[in-house]
Order: sequence, then structure tokens, then C-alpha cells
Amino acid sequence: QVQLVESGGGSVQAGGSLRLSCTRSGYANCVGWFRQAPGKEREVVAAIYPIGSSTFYADSVKERFLIYQDNAKNTVYLEMRSLNPEDTAMYYCAAELRAMYGGAWKRDYEYQNWGQGTQVTVSS
Repeated sequence: QVQLVESGGGSVQAGGSLRLSCTRSGYANCVGWFRQAPGKEREVVAAIYPIGSSTFYADSVKERFLIYQDNAKNTVYLEMRSLNPEDTAMYYCAAELRAMYGGAWKRDYEYQNWGQGTQVTVSS
């Protein structure tokens, strides 16, 4: 198991930016960012494989969000730009130690380790 702590959430006007951080206690094969808004199911935002730094994005955030890492700090970041009210949600980071195949990075049930979440609110 690995412990995860998210930070960086807050309130921002539409068009603004935020950077979320996810610091973990140890190794992870894959680290993902998910979000859940009221009345909606949890959805993937982006994911990164720390070894090799392969990255993946949901279509809704591609070209606006950037996931990257500082492995020396065991930290994965999610830089969010051009935020809009549809981005309002609780954001969670998750980690999986096992190998991930195919589109596993998209599926929340593939991840066994979760942070407590950080709220992002975007106003118009």
C-alpha cells in the first residue's frame, strides 16, 4: 500500500489556473487523477506512469491540463489551465502498484490507493 496526500485545490474564476499536487509515500506503477462532481460519477482526468513518464488525458481536459512528476519528491502534479465551471469537482489522486494493461488507467477500480481529495471550484 501507498499513502497519498493531495493539495492545491481552491476557488478560481473561469479562465484561471490551479496546480494540484499528489505526494505519495513510496513506489507506484501508475498515478491517476480523478474527479467527481455532485450528481455525476467519478471520472478519470489524467494519469502518469512514473517510470518512463508516459501520460494520458481525458478528452475533456486535453490541451488544458498537464500531468507531470518530480520523482525525487514522490510527487505528481496536475496543472490546470483555462478552467471552466464544468471542471468544478472534488479531485482525487490514486495509485496502483501492479502493472496496468490496456486502458486500465481510465478505470477507478483498478486503483487500490486513494487520497482524501481536494476541492476545485470554478466560478463564472
